[in-house]
Amino acid sequence: MTTYQPSISLDDARRIVSTALQHGVEHNMNPLVVLVIDTAGSPVAYERSDGSPPGRFDIALGKANGALQMGVNSKRLGEMAIERPHFISGVAGSLRGPLVPVAGGVIVIDNGIVVGAVGVSGDTSDNDEAAAIGGIEAAGLQHP
Repeated sequence: MTTYQPSISLDDARRIVSTALQHGVEHNMNPLVVLVIDTAGSPVAYERSDGSPPGRFDIALGKANGALQMGVNSKRLGEMAIERPHFISGVAGSLRGPLVPVAGGVIVIDNGIVVGAVGVSGDTSDNDEAAAIGGIEAAGLQHP
């Protein structure tokens, strides 16, 4: 039997999700959606707060996927969209999966190696990013 090693563990992904959701509660944020993907772009863990609109999953996926595939957090992608809108528009159409160029998508690093990305959606983009970073740090992992 062939065994595949996921790039981020299920335990770490779950810890990121639960801590990011708790961060949202503690900071009186709107209902959040938190998604962790591995380096192949596949979902590892996902939860949505009660009352979160259904479209938030797709936004969280676009934030995480864009960050992972472009190698920069989605906040930087937003800056790039302002600096070079044609580039981001072209990239968005050529990536495997969605790209949402606003804060809330954060690359996850373990001992210097990218192991996945987190996407958070539901509140302001900067608050989404803060929740993602809180989850990453609680799992003992790093971010750029």
